[in-house]
Amino acid sequence: MDKFTILLAGDVMTGRGIDQVLAQPGDRRCTLSALHAAGLRTAGAGSSADLAWAPAGFDLGDGRRVLLFACATGSSGVPSDWAAAPQRAGVALLPDLSDDTARQLADAAARHRRGGDLSILSIHWGGNWGTAIPAEHRRFAQRLVDLAAFDLVHGHSSHHPLAMEVYRGRLILYGCGDLINDYEGIGAHGALRSDIGCLYFVTLALPGAVLQGVRIVPLCLRRFRLERADAAARQWVQELLNDGGRSLGSRVEPAGGGALTLRCG
Repeated sequence: MDKFTILLAGDVMTGRGIDQVLAQPGDRRCTLSALHAAGLRTAGAGSSADLAWAPAGFDLGDGRRVLLFACATGSSGVPSDWAAAPQRAGVALLPDLSDDTARQLADAAARHRRGGDLSILSIHWGGNWGTAIPAEHRRFAQRLVDLAAFDLVHGHSSHHPLAMEVYRGRLILYGCGDLINDYEGIGAHGALRSDIGCLYFVTLALPGAVLQGVRIVPLCLRRFRLERADAAARQWVQELLNDGGRSLGSRVEPAGGGALTLRCG
C-alpha cells in the first residue's frame, strides 16, 4: 500500500466541507487522518501551507525516490479561500500561471529533490467539456520543463481526455479526464462522451527519467464499474487525442490488447 497516493488538490474533494477533510490530524472525522491510517499517502492538501505543498514520496531503491507534488488553480473551480496558509488548513492553490509562479514552484520542488529522484507535478486546472488547451496551460507546463523542475506534468480537471505532448523529452498530459465518477447517465456534451475514461501507463527509464513510452487503455463506465472500451469507444478516444495533438506533434495509434500508444513527431 505504500505506493498508493491520494491527490487532494481539486474542486471536488471537499464535498463534505473543507473542515471535515482537513480537520486537525488525529480527528476521526478528518479525511486526511483516515487516509493516512489506511496506509495511503497524500499530496495537495494539509493542515498548513507547508504540509499542503509537500510532496508524497516513495522509494524506488538505490537511493532514488518518486516525489509527487499536487496543486490546483482557480480555473478548475477551487475558490481562493480554500488555499492553505501558514496557520490555516487548505489546498495547494496556485495564485496564477505566471513565469514567477513557475519559478517559485520549481524552487520549492528543488528543495525536496535530491539526485536521482523522479519528480512529478499533478495539477488540477481548467474547465470542463472543451477540447482546446489554454495557451497559458501550455506555456506554464513548458516553463516548468525549461526550469528542470519536473519529469512529468499530469494535468486533470476536464471530464474527458485532452491531448498531450512531449516537450524537450518530458511528457505533458494536459488533461487525463475522469476514470470513475458519478456522472453516469448525464449523457454526452455535444461530441464529448461522459462515460469514457482512460488509464495512462508511462514508462520512464533511470537515470535521467528518459521517456520510453506511453500506453493508454480506454475504459467505459457502466453501473459504477469500469469495463474495457469497445472498438467504437477506442476509436473515439483515438480521434479525440489525435485531433487535439495535431498541433502539439503527438499522435496515438492502436497498440493491441485494447490499448493505444503515443507516437511523437
